Amino acid sequence: MKSRFLIPTLPATLLIAACSNLGLGGPITAEAPLAPTKGNTVSGTVKFTEVDGGVLVDASVTGLSPGKHGFHIHEKGDCSAPDATSAGGHFNPTGKPHGEPAKGDHHLGDMPMLVADANGNAKLGTVLEGLTISGKGNGNGNIVGRGVIVHAAPDDFTTQPTGNSGARVACGVIARVK
Repeated sequence: MKSRFLIPTLPATLLIAACSNLGLGGPITAEAPLAPTKGNTVSGTVKFTEVDGGVLVDASVTGLSPGKHGFHIHEKGDCSAPDATSAGGHFNPTGKPHGEPAKGDHHLGDMPMLVADANGNAKLGTVLEGLTISGKGNGNGNIVGRGVIVHAAPDDFTTQPTGNSGARVACGVIARVK
């Protein structure tokens, strides 16, 4: 008699386990709280959500000078240096030249420009292809444990390998949330 009750529940248990492994329990997310580098006041949060083919980036940054600012994922999740140079260069596992994400070849860590309003606040929402949070796919684009850097100057998207974006005014480390 006991087996009669166990058999119907076994498929349900397997289904629940399979759904959890597929990520059907909700989106895979990560977050990088931004802290100012020495002598700066920039702070904010960058949230990442894994989507088909890439990662949705949702950034909210305050304390910027009005105008455009370079914004990149860097190779190391290390913000320990006063100027955040400890985060290394741009995240570039595919060996591409620096460039604008919406146009041709670029580092996987190249992001669109942050544009601050007159009060120094900037918001950005964009999808970056080729990145992951889960490490699925080719695995090269996994951003967990990497750094996020906000720069003082605009990115010209042509100067190699940095985009001539100037000093690093904020740094954060990407950590998986869910």
